[in-house]
Amino acid sequence: MVTELGWFYIGGMTLLFFFWAYGVVSFVLDLKNVIVPKTRQYIRGRKKLKRERKEEEEREERERQLY
Repeated sequence: MVTELGWFYIGGMTLLFFFWAYGVVSFVLDLKNVIVPKTRQYIRGRKKLKRERKEEEEREERERQLY
């Protein structure tokens, strides 16, 4: 038979498990809704800047060839 201390231990561990599970779920949802979209946006921005820089260099090269 479980003693009173045992019941407190089981109850406490159950409560801690729910807080732990809530933390894991919150972390996964943050990854899905915040971290992943911001990472994709950052990568898109870097690609756009690289593409614009390349186009600018090509434009300058064409101008140099004209003169």
